[in-house]
Amino acid sequence: MARIVLGSYMFRYPLGGMLSWALQYLLGLKDLGHEVFFVEKYGYANACFDPVKGMMSNDCSHGLQVVGELLARFGLENKWCFVEYGDRYHGISKKGIEDVFRSADVFFDMGTHGSWADEAAAASLRVLIDGEPGFTQIKMANKQVAGIPLVAYDRYYTNGKNLGLNGNPTPLAGIQWGRLFHPVKVDIFPLQPPPPAAAYSTIMNWRSHDPIEYAGKVYGQKDVEFSKFLDLPRRVAAPMELAVSGKDVPVETLQDNGWTVRDGRLVTLSFDAFRDYLSASRGEFSICKNVFIANRTGWFSDKSAAYLASGRPVVLQDTGFSDHLPCGDGLFAVNTADEAAAAIQEIECNYERHSSAARAIACEYLDAKKVMKQLLDELGINT
Repeated sequence: MARIVLGSYMFRYPLGGMLSWALQYLLGLKDLGHEVFFVEKYGYANACFDPVKGMMSNDCSHGLQVVGELLARFGLENKWCFVEYGDRYHGISKKGIEDVFRSADVFFDMGTHGSWADEAAAASLRVLIDGEPGFTQIKMANKQVAGIPLVAYDRYYTNGKNLGLNGNPTPLAGIQWGRLFHPVKVDIFPLQPPPPAAAYSTIMNWRSHDPIEYAGKVYGQKDVEFSKFLDLPRRVAAPMELAVSGKDVPVETLQDNGWTVRDGRLVTLSFDAFRDYLSASRGEFSICKNVFIANRTGWFSDKSAAYLASGRPVVLQDTGFSDHLPCGDGLFAVNTADEAAAAIQEIECNYERHSSAARAIACEYLDAKKVMKQLLDELGINT
């Protein structure tokens, strides 16, 4: 049994989709029989989001309650440490977590931005897991040009399955990247029929951060890509819905083109709300961030993995994931609105078959225990 520390963000941004993203990694590692710990630090002032109040502050009490209860529910009580603004430790004490790091076989960093670098230096192995392929590497490359040092790790992994392959244009910042899918613990997503008149839906952020530039080219967010599919509801008989958050969402334009628009924050106030929203959908249609598309990174969404695990067929803008996952039965990779409409029509012609195929893809390719075992095997950690 290995001792594994995973650092990410749950307490500071306790919306259902974010909670699910980190939880899948933790549960995959735990199910392999390892001792798993979760760590998080505030990073900066006013870093905690209260989704009920819809505001940022230094008060992380909501996140502490929600995440503490969620981790306990899955057998990870007393296995976490959160440091709030002012260096106040919750869960495991300062000395306790330093002792954990000193005996850790590996530290996985999934977005701590170096905030645990001092403690992690004592771990046997430090591994970065990048969930924003293209964006992360461009930021790194730009820092290198500016002479800004990068946080050092022993190994680097990305969810961009095409990075470094077949002349892919994504800059690698001089780093050799391993590759993995976002995992999903399939059996925590219930398999049940969708309700009558359920929509094809997605949960998305319209624009989560500013555009990024590299080598004279500017890369944007989902807002850049969505125009390609704006009139999709006019092309299909099935209802289409967006649970959307973020800056400058053009709600009226979306509604005028046939989309039902819901508040992405309100439908994902908890992990259970996130899971229930997926179960209440007929399937997923989603676009991807412009940087994933323009660089054909091969990224595949953790959220789409959860839809598949729920037996919900997925129609997703192709980032190049079609090079690595079977498409055409339960999962469809599309580049245009015409292709998306054809995929939805195909699903509707035999929904039960595509629902079963969706679940099967999650079990075969994205199962958390399988994905985490392959990662640990590559790192030489006994599984």
